[in-house]
Amino acid sequence: MPSVFIKTFGCQMNERDSEAAAAQLVAKGYALAESEFVADVILLNTCSVRDMAEQRAVGKMRTLVGQTRRSRKDVVLGFMGCMAQSRGQQLIDQLPDVDLVVGTQKSHRLAEYLGELLSGTRAKIVDIADEEGSESAIKEHLIAAKSDAKSVTAFVSIMQGCNQRCAFCIVPHARGAERSRGIPEIVAECQQLAQAGAREVTLLGQIVTSFGRRDLPPKGGKSAFVQLLEAVHEVDGLERIRFTSPHPKGYGDDLVEAYGRLPKLCESAHIPVQSGSDRILKKMHRGYTRDRFLEIVEKLRTMRPHIGITTDLIVAFPGETEDDFNETLSLARAARFDNAYIFKYSPRRDTPAADMPGQLADEVKVERHTRLLHIINEVGKKQYEAMIGRRVEVLIEGPSKRNPARLMGRSRCNKIVLTDNATASRGVLAELKIARSGAFTLYGEP
Repeated sequence: MPSVFIKTFGCQMNERDSEAAAAQLVAKGYALAESEFVADVILLNTCSVRDMAEQRAVGKMRTLVGQTRRSRKDVVLGFMGCMAQSRGQQLIDQLPDVDLVVGTQKSHRLAEYLGELLSGTRAKIVDIADEEGSESAIKEHLIAAKSDAKSVTAFVSIMQGCNQRCAFCIVPHARGAERSRGIPEIVAECQQLAQAGAREVTLLGQIVTSFGRRDLPPKGGKSAFVQLLEAVHEVDGLERIRFTSPHPKGYGDDLVEAYGRLPKLCESAHIPVQSGSDRILKKMHRGYTRDRFLEIVEKLRTMRPHIGITTDLIVAFPGETEDDFNETLSLARAARFDNAYIFKYSPRRDTPAADMPGQLADEVKVERHTRLLHIINEVGKKQYEAMIGRRVEVLIEGPSKRNPARLMGRSRCNKIVLTDNATASRGVLAELKIARSGAFTLYGEP
């Protein structure tokens, strides 16, 4: 059978989609190629959140066309993921050598479509149509067959789509409306993963805290998402539960309290705030204020004092003044983030922000990005240094990529920890004492 190579751009949702697509193709007899240079099928799983992500994917495909069409003309080239969904036929019009464009609700049909292309039954295929039930169409994992660090951790998609409609975001267009899987179905997948050796699962969704809100009523004051956390918590063999990404609006008291009463729920939270200015948050359609966000952070730290908190931040949103930006700088200090993903605002077609007045120059975006990054690094360094001398539980995921002689794992608060502990091994929950800190890395000893 042919071999396939999938290159992933973007978020953990895309990583999970690539893993599931690869497992589906392996089940159909395909081999996983070690590189694009020997594959019979090359798929790029794309992202649309930032313009740069789209440019990188298109640029990569141009390179692949140049490499393959000279010497390996029969190689099938395809796009999948968010950019495929949002652009569709435009991608083949722009790159006529591309054979396949598959949207976010159609990746479970890859084997069918590749079979038609490889057999010559069809010459080009574009499918970006909505499909009912697609949120449950792919559950496969490669965890049992893989020997790398992911063999003890796994992503579990609990929903697709987004109804939030933030002014800057193309995701609702690329991923569609919210569609949640059933709790029994998710629990069954987690049980299978635990039986295959997973010790930790990360529940994924565009806004995981919106899980089941249209389908499952609150029960005993607990939202559908908290009900899901409780159900996954009962899975034998799982030691840790994480989730990403939530929305600040989803942090009710029931979720905050879950951190205190569910031992498997790791004390880490990635909560995208985007801006520290109430004026900009309103323009973004985010639905909360600066004070509300800081209240959530305070409640979480009261419940779990050593919780790790990270965030997403956008600089130079249309109309952002220097005063607005200074509010973001002060929020970064007040929230004491462990780390943050910082993005320069990028106009996305078909979003309200793309047509807003006050679009800022690239040099302003770069300058503000640099200033905010400095603050995040400064605050993060203090947060990491505060870990020195503390005893932490680390799930060993495997050898460090930079130094295979060391082992790498993550603490419960989601910090990377390296250790020379010869007695630890993959899948072990090791108790380590933090001896020193580096650039967003900790070093532990037995």
